[in-house]
Amino acid sequence: MSSIVLEDKDRQVQNHAVIILASGLSQRLGQPKQLLVKNGELLIVHMIRSAVSTNAQAVIVVIPDKHPAVASVVTELAVQYPAVQAVVNPKPETGMADSLRLGIESIAGLGNSSIERVLIMGVDQVLLDQSHLMALLAGEQSVVASSYHSWTYSDELSATEPKNIIGLPLVIDTGLLRQWQTELTGDKGLRHLIRALPPSQIHTVINKQLSYDIDTPAQLAFAQKKGWLDQHSERI
Repeated sequence: MSSIVLEDKDRQVQNHAVIILASGLSQRLGQPKQLLVKNGELLIVHMIRSAVSTNAQAVIVVIPDKHPAVASVVTELAVQYPAVQAVVNPKPETGMADSLRLGIESIAGLGNSSIERVLIMGVDQVLLDQSHLMALLAGEQSVVASSYHSWTYSDELSATEPKNIIGLPLVIDTGLLRQWQTELTGDKGLRHLIRALPPSQIHTVINKQLSYDIDTPAQLAFAQKKGWLDQHSERI
């Protein structure tokens, strides 16, 4: 498995689609993380615009059922950006695998044989930027994934040794993703499948800022204190 430190990439890649996994119910956080605000912009809007900026042929945004505020935001962006398409997950409580399967099926339904790779993103890595996405897309292996440490505490110093994560966002060959589609279950994403690949098929892009995702009120408070997120979120 090879690794590189994140660098700016200006190369434009157009043989890919994007799946944004945004159907989580944010139960631990207590409010929809999609509607948190970053620099005056909803977090889900920030992520969709980042995805669009990679010149993707399609941006599939998987959202939860019965969340009209989230659906309204994505629908509005789909008018502005024709590549954007909302896909509703009717059972978001079943975990990430169902959302990922819906995204894969939506890409397959486009019937576009020129989509050779898929960029898969979450919605709550608040320091994710476009340059990291382009660095992932510049890799040529079957899987090009992000590498960072876990973040379990609300302060900067963890009481335990942080765990290294190989995960989202990541880029994967379309054929391999479809091959794995039937093996996706529950809250298991692609991580266990990626680990089973030969090292020669995996490339990682190191970006320690991706450790900071938002799952709990303590993490949200820390991100707001740092200025990564605004103090007020969009309420529904």
